[in-house]
Amino acid sequence: MKAQDYINREDKYGAHNYHPLPVVLERGEGPFVWDVEGKRYFDFLSAYSAVNQGHCHPKIVNALKEQASRLTLTSRAFYNSVLGEYEEYVTKYFGYDKVLPMNTGAEADETALKLCRKWAYKVKGIKENNAKIIACEGNFHGRTITIISMSTDPDARNHYGPYTPGFVIIPYNNIEALEKALQDPDVAGFLVEPIQGEAGVYVPDDGYIRKAYELCKAKNVLFIADEVQTGIGRTGKLLACDHEGVRPDILILGKALSGGVLPVSAVLADDEIMLTIKPGEHGSTFGGNPLACKVAIAALEVIKEERLAENAERLGRIFRDEMRKIKSDMIELIRGKGLLNAAVIRPTKGKTAWDVCLAMKEKGVIAKPTHEHIIRFAPPLVITEDQLLEAVGLIREAFKTFE
Repeated sequence: MKAQDYINREDKYGAHNYHPLPVVLERGEGPFVWDVEGKRYFDFLSAYSAVNQGHCHPKIVNALKEQASRLTLTSRAFYNSVLGEYEEYVTKYFGYDKVLPMNTGAEADETALKLCRKWAYKVKGIKENNAKIIACEGNFHGRTITIISMSTDPDARNHYGPYTPGFVIIPYNNIEALEKALQDPDVAGFLVEPIQGEAGVYVPDDGYIRKAYELCKAKNVLFIADEVQTGIGRTGKLLACDHEGVRPDILILGKALSGGVLPVSAVLADDEIMLTIKPGEHGSTFGGNPLACKVAIAALEVIKEERLAENAERLGRIFRDEMRKIKSDMIELIRGKGLLNAAVIRPTKGKTAWDVCLAMKEKGVIAKPTHEHIIRFAPPLVITEDQLLEAVGLIREAFKTFE
């Protein structure tokens, strides 16, 4: 089969809810992937930051293999020999009393919303069904009906109503708007991405996260951080909130929690919040399965053992410096933190961010536009400086093709 044959088969039998770059991948290792015709590419998307530890990291894959041959799933109807080990490891790793294990980022966000509302009624004393949660314009927390109810992206939201009530939407990176919204005594939580990834790697002003956290504390409102994409070393710290010394009341993790091997997500909080949910009030058949637990432990060990957050911090600065040296009328702005970066593309002679991504693919670097005029650059954190510079050179060559 040729690449187009694979593409045609997906187009015929699969739902048309994605618009992939026309490349068919069959193998990955570290920061590289290879297509079905044997061409090697630098992966500068990392499955939306799910493979921070690199493709097919041997330690993580071995953890998967070893556990898969012993026990994969019990459901939570029974105890298993691995879940407690993982729960102890992950809570100590991030410094929380309790973890509620789930599978996908969207499930973890939903869990955090439910947890916040439970806390609102059982601890804060808000009248039943009156609790409100503040979210930000430009957010991306997942694809469920409730989550897209707080979205301002027409593609994510349109024609899926009626929508879930209870959300107050304010501008991102706007302390005054948050301060005003927090005057409502029925507000229970503020859900925020420390950096908006899907919005185009929108980095807020220095001090925004810290000030937002302090405002929430003053009003007895839970500060809920969605670190599904920004967490696990991606931005140069273990968590993006760590850049401002903020410890969220509820922490949402996913993607790289598994090293990209299988879906693993988690919600972390202290007892006052977490123990408001009682047996039978929330759950997941696959959440906390033995396979996911062993994989997540290995994935987190790799982050620390290989100092990947530190690597992201150092190489991120180099990447932004080198990208800003590229002479192209199409590059309007380079921004980011750690190895979560973006180029804002100015359409030129009818060519857009999509065309740039096609040109980069031809040179051997794959990335994807977001919101049509922005390209997100997020290579696996295991990439070396030499590899990064080689990739930037290929990106530079791609931009030259538009001169």
